[in-house]
Amino acid sequence: MMILPYALGICLIAIAGSMFMCLIRLIMGPSIVDRLLALDTLFLNATCLIVVLGIYWTSTSLFEGALLVAMLGFVSTAALARYFTSGHVID
Repeated sequence: MMILPYALGICLIAIAGSMFMCLIRLIMGPSIVDRLLALDTLFLNATCLIVVLGIYWTSTSLFEGALLVAMLGFVSTAALARYFTSGHVID
């Protein structure tokens, strides 16, 4: 009996629920900091979702996509944080 597909299915449901809650916080956040943190967490959840799907489908090409999403998430969060604190991204 293989338990891995069941565990990955539970992980997919949990990550999808977490992404939904982050999306709600992104839309209804009371402050800009809450929205920025929700966006960063949404990128992290998207990366985790791609990795879990790569394991589930036994595909190695999805891991490169997860790396690209993680790098894009880091750069966009850093740029938005700098914009919201100083008013410009590049000096």
